[in-house]
Amino acid sequence: MAYIFSGRTIFRNALLIAGLILTLTGVAMSASGSNERKLLEAAASGDVATIQTLLKTGVNVDTRNDHRQTALLVATHNNQVETAKALIDAGADVNAKDMIQDSPYLYAGARGHLEILKMTLSHGADLKSTNRFGGTALIPASERGHVETVRTLIEAGINVDYINRLGWTALIEAVILSDGGPEHVEIVKLLKAAGANLSITDNEGVNALEHAKKRGFTEIVAVLEN
Repeated sequence: MAYIFSGRTIFRNALLIAGLILTLTGVAMSASGSNERKLLEAAASGDVATIQTLLKTGVNVDTRNDHRQTALLVATHNNQVETAKALIDAGADVNAKDMIQDSPYLYAGARGHLEILKMTLSHGADLKSTNRFGGTALIPASERGHVETVRTLIEAGINVDYINRLGWTALIEAVILSDGGPEHVEIVKLLKAAGANLSITDNEGVNALEHAKKRGFTEIVAVLEN
């Protein structure tokens, strides 16, 4: 009986130890998850000090939220330059895409967040990566009139004639999705100077010059016809 009692005691103690291990593991996992949430919140608010503290504890710099956005992409959404720098310096992936195929590099290019864009370019940005429309960063930058962004991407060596799934190049988008104002005139100049193929047409067989004429964009027409 003593042997049986001893065996039961050992078994019971083993269960208690196992339960304690599981509890401690759960606490550790909960703490880890909490720190990851804090990292994402700090990225959104621009709290560099908190980010640096959390990273020192071993929090994954590329932790993601429910939309698959990394902390760096969250910071890029808010144009938090110093926050982005801290994350990039810590090794954040500038090409990590979320659920809608945005990455820190692509989003910075599309939104004209020039300082963050330059940091991504100096830390391995993939110039060939594409967004959910199948276009490079240059195409939305041209559409939205981000002159310095377009200049920076051209200087980085991006393909100026890349065609997205809509059948549009950066030059075509700079015409058909613009107001023909000074920013877009300058972008057309930059694209032309970079060797953009003026004869490329959209899916209806219309090129950038023809679109510019239809819209009455006389300055753009002059640039393309010169």
